[in-house]
Amino acid sequence: MRVLAAMSGGVDSAVAAARAVAAGHDVTGVHLALSRNAATHRTGARGCCTKEDAHDARRAADVLGIPFYVWDMAERFHEDVVSDFVAEYAAGRTPNPCLRCNEKIKFAAVLDRALALGFDAVVTGHHARLGADGLLRRSVDLAKDQSYVLAVLNREQLDHSIFPLGDSTKEQVRAEAHARGLAVADKPDSHDICFIADGDTQGFLRTHLGSEPGDIVDAASGEVLGRHDGAYAYTVGQRKGLALGRPAPDGRPRYVLSITPVTNTVTVGPAEALEVSQIDGARTVWTAGDPPTGPVECEVQLRAHGRPTPAVVELDGAAMSVRLRRPERGIAAGQAVVAYRPDPAGDIVLGSATITTAS
Repeated sequence: MRVLAAMSGGVDSAVAAARAVAAGHDVTGVHLALSRNAATHRTGARGCCTKEDAHDARRAADVLGIPFYVWDMAERFHEDVVSDFVAEYAAGRTPNPCLRCNEKIKFAAVLDRALALGFDAVVTGHHARLGADGLLRRSVDLAKDQSYVLAVLNREQLDHSIFPLGDSTKEQVRAEAHARGLAVADKPDSHDICFIADGDTQGFLRTHLGSEPGDIVDAASGEVLGRHDGAYAYTVGQRKGLALGRPAPDGRPRYVLSITPVTNTVTVGPAEALEVSQIDGARTVWTAGDPPTGPVECEVQLRAHGRPTPAVVELDGAAMSVRLRRPERGIAAGQAVVAYRPDPAGDIVLGSATITTAS
């Protein structure tokens, strides 16, 4: 096949491109320039899309002997990912920008352009598997599994995607990079939010949303316990950094239970008040065949690295209803709920939805 390899400048995407070449595909490498003002160098494992990353990607392409291009997608990334991130926090939700980037950039804008240019598929370094049946599965390396952030992809997008690393551990990927002479073999993995290189999410949001003081109130009594400079600085389940004026009467810690943008209020309470058994979601994507017409017994994952939880899932158009078999704590609106079916060949992604409410 004629394939486009998305090369971030990291070890995973370099080895994925190398495996595509080794498989006999006609491979072209592309680096996505996503930052409006790209820094020259990375700061350890933080950030991405620096000029250094672009150079690393180009050097890997040179070693592999494949054509290489840089696509400037900074404006599209800012509109679909960064602006969405800020707007979601302003609305009292906790977004996952990696999900949105996969949905809107890597497997929408990039894949659409690749297909228009005559490519058959896009190759990425995500740790996930696509079986012979076309179904998305977890990686064999569960510590690095990225099927959760890929669960927003629709069937057509998956049909034009290749994930060569899903059958390998991270250690095997790095060893292969060394063997192939790729200079990025020991490069640290990116983590946190790629467009907030210093890791200061609150500072980033404050710059974009400004100071909006409001009350922190007790869920049981309604008593005002403190003040905040912006509700966007808090997320459901948060314990640290609440700066409350006095401890709870029972001496137990308090947690953020909800955020209400209309009143600019952060409500706090005990840990057990975080427990939820019912989740509702919107923007459902169902990739494992036809959408079900009745309840589905499955497992769901509620965070990028969360544990699987037994549940019953039902669909109603674009809406998803999830009844948890055991309560979970600290489920925030804006995150994704991903349904899996356990399978001997690896857990299969059934579908996903964006969480709207949890109770």
